[in-house]
Amino acid sequence: MPLRHPGALDDGVEFSAIKLAVARGRSPWADVFARMRANRHDDPAYMPHPVAVLVRGAGRGQPPQNYASLFNDAAVAYALSLDWRISGNAARGAAAARILNGWARGLTSITGTSDKYLASGLYGYQLAIAGETLRDFPGWAQDDRAAFRQMLLNVFAPMNRDFLLRHNGAKIDHYWANWDLSNIAGLMAIGIFADRRDLYEEARDYYLHGAGNGAILHAAWKVHPGGLAQWQESGRDQGHSLLGIGLAGTICQMAWHQGDDLFGAYDNRLLAAARYVASYNLGQDVPYAPYSNSDVTQPAISSGGRGQARPIWSLLYAHYVQGMGLHAPELARIIAAQGPDGGGGDYGPNSGGFDQLGYGTLTFLKP
Repeated sequence: MPLRHPGALDDGVEFSAIKLAVARGRSPWADVFARMRANRHDDPAYMPHPVAVLVRGAGRGQPPQNYASLFNDAAVAYALSLDWRISGNAARGAAAARILNGWARGLTSITGTSDKYLASGLYGYQLAIAGETLRDFPGWAQDDRAAFRQMLLNVFAPMNRDFLLRHNGAKIDHYWANWDLSNIAGLMAIGIFADRRDLYEEARDYYLHGAGNGAILHAAWKVHPGGLAQWQESGRDQGHSLLGIGLAGTICQMAWHQGDDLFGAYDNRLLAAARYVASYNLGQDVPYAPYSNSDVTQPAISSGGRGQARPIWSLLYAHYVQGMGLHAPELARIIAAQGPDGGGGDYGPNSGGFDQLGYGTLTFLKP
């Protein structure tokens, strides 16, 4: 069965509805579109900063880190591609293509400490989703699209697959859930953009049945009485818990557009975990079971980073509450508390502020 396009975060029908809502000035869609236009990452004059060797992770004998060039460029490529989809602004479409072409022709490898696998996952999924959003822009030449596709398949996808299979030579439970989820998201997004159903299905199946901590039954590993599911990184800190929930939502959203319901897997296990993480980050008490793996024992939930804002909740609310009619009052409350979603650069200048592509209020809430 062929893969569907556009088929990453939004499909063609959804893009049309968003475009109409913005054109009619409807809130919150027009408001968030204006916020995106005001962000420096939606600038058609922006010039890309490709490198041949991307480095993430500082260590003895390692070259200097330079990965900020990519997380900024990926954020710009997505914002410009999304803007083109909504506004039809050809200058922004051309600028997005210029960024993707620069990395397609320039990047040859990713290195660094083990953090290189975070780069392969996070920036792999972000670039591929930007490309999927832009894929039928008339100004993106076929040869350039082919070169971008080949770069994703040559540089990112092998690292995604290697990490999920070998985990950098570590024990299967060594790496936190977000490491697996980053590389699942990367492999899935690349599979969709590249029309490689084998890669898409490998990522889908790992999310459902994989051995590592990113598989949903290991990530949302403990269902407490009352139905909330404890997240695997809850005893570590809340920033990484939020990251993991956001990545899992991105994976489920992509799969949904390809006809696979990962949202509903294991009795809506992701929703149970999202409600758990949202509740705690709203200041509420949640149950906690001591967590142990081969490296750590965490007897109590961590308050580190509690209440941090990330643009992850609109996607989950749109699917589970607006789409499926399920009960999740925690999601509505945290959206109300944090306000409309921004994008790259709105959540700080460091890498954590760019882990999600953002603008979910615009792209996921149903007009």
